[in-house]
Amino acid sequence: MARMTMIEAIRDAHAVAMEKDPDVVVMGEDVGYFGGVFRCTAGLQKTFGVERCFDTPISELGIVGTAVGMAAYGLKPCVEIQFADYMYPAYDQIVSEAARLRYRSAGEFTCPMVVRMPTGGGIFGAQTHSQSPEALFTHVAGLKTVVPSNPQDAKGLLLAAIADPDPVIFLEPKRLYNGPFDGYFDRPSKSWGKHDLGEVDPGYYEVPLGKANVVREGSAVTLITYGTMVHVALAAVEESGVDVEVIDLRTLLPLDLETLVASVTKTGRCIVLHEATLTSGYGAEITSLIQAECFYSLEAPVLRVAGWDTPYPHAQEWDYFPGPARVKRAITTVMEA
Repeated sequence: MARMTMIEAIRDAHAVAMEKDPDVVVMGEDVGYFGGVFRCTAGLQKTFGVERCFDTPISELGIVGTAVGMAAYGLKPCVEIQFADYMYPAYDQIVSEAARLRYRSAGEFTCPMVVRMPTGGGIFGAQTHSQSPEALFTHVAGLKTVVPSNPQDAKGLLLAAIADPDPVIFLEPKRLYNGPFDGYFDRPSKSWGKHDLGEVDPGYYEVPLGKANVVREGSAVTLITYGTMVHVALAAVEESGVDVEVIDLRTLLPLDLETLVASVTKTGRCIVLHEATLTSGYGAEITSLIQAECFYSLEAPVLRVAGWDTPYPHAQEWDYFPGPARVKRAITTVMEA
């Protein structure tokens, strides 16, 4: 197996899908000649031509609206939005058109498209380059929402998303593009080249949508998370000395509730961790489901660790970011409850 960054794994997934299916096209701002703002599409235009990997005007509404029409006519467009923060002009097209097309046409049309977006903070991108808007998509019937945490999953999940007959929102934690991040910003950065999950299978493979991954087994607490926070959780658990089970959701919708319920039934305690703001964040949905499905197994209230209810600050980036210290405090609190 080759060792890849998440950027390279995403690029490889595109190339494999385009080689396998001539209906797959890549489109977005600067994705062609330039190769994307994070270089996730570098070289695709040279390999597959300007008709299958092409640049668009700076209009997110127009990009996604065009992709919806292409998907309705049988193509499989993969759209790149440069930052998740830029998707708001396209939100109406995503919600009102892409997500509803199968339903409103009684199944006559489907919308096999993927919308990729770099998400989250940790790079001093401030309020307009650091948002985590996943809850805005999981609220919408008709969309699937995916958040990978490593290169191996990123490639397999993206290939599964491209193959899916319905629209998929593919959120890429930008702080993980070049290596895992445990939340300790003042320590040397790490590379995927020295991480087991930096080894990516060659060729075509899919990681099924809707299947969570138990990345660490434990018996005392269940910690449910996704994206960058998977690595923060593992670092915090290692330092806490508590036998915590860590679950990487990978797909937020559809949700692998069965795996979550089995874990919480075993441990009796639960923490939900994400970088997005607390109020109405995706963690609220997980907490509600766990309370309903595991009520008689819970030994303590479900705790949430999340970003603060404020725009993502620039100068106070690491006060906002839910780092290992906050996770360890939550573990202590839930164990003492």
